[in-house]
Amino acid sequence: MDKQNYFMSVAIKEAKKGITSLHGGPFGAVIVKDNIIIARAHNCVVKNNDPTSHGEMNAIRKASKKLKTFDLSGCVIYTTGEPCPMCLGAILWANISKVYYGANYNDTEMIGFRDKKFSEFDSKDFVVELDRDKVLELYNEYNNIKERTSY
Repeated sequence: MDKQNYFMSVAIKEAKKGITSLHGGPFGAVIVKDNIIIARAHNCVVKNNDPTSHGEMNAIRKASKKLKTFDLSGCVIYTTGEPCPMCLGAILWANISKVYYGANYNDTEMIGFRDKKFSEFDSKDFVVELDRDKVLELYNEYNNIKERTSY
């Protein structure tokens, strides 16, 4: 078995751990750097009563804690399902360089999940700009802090 398939098998094993524990859906994730597993996690939405507790999100949190950084440049993620928009956003914010996934949105939809709906969502009537000038003042204040780290 090559390394990519091995790492995916670890993600699948993690997903099985989550579903047999009734923690949430069949979603496991593994973050790898330099061919070493940094973090593994599974979906814990049900366990934690937390809609953000997806396998990818949990793995990113664990990897960031272990590496003591929010910048996961050089890392790769293996996940059992195509990342939803939330997870994909977190993967991009973390600077993870590549995503390998097992099943796509259509596959996930067949087992009752609605990830596809969110990738097709039109936010124009849902997301509304408000008090922009006041918030831009806040942004300027933040921008003037010399000790800050960008992110």
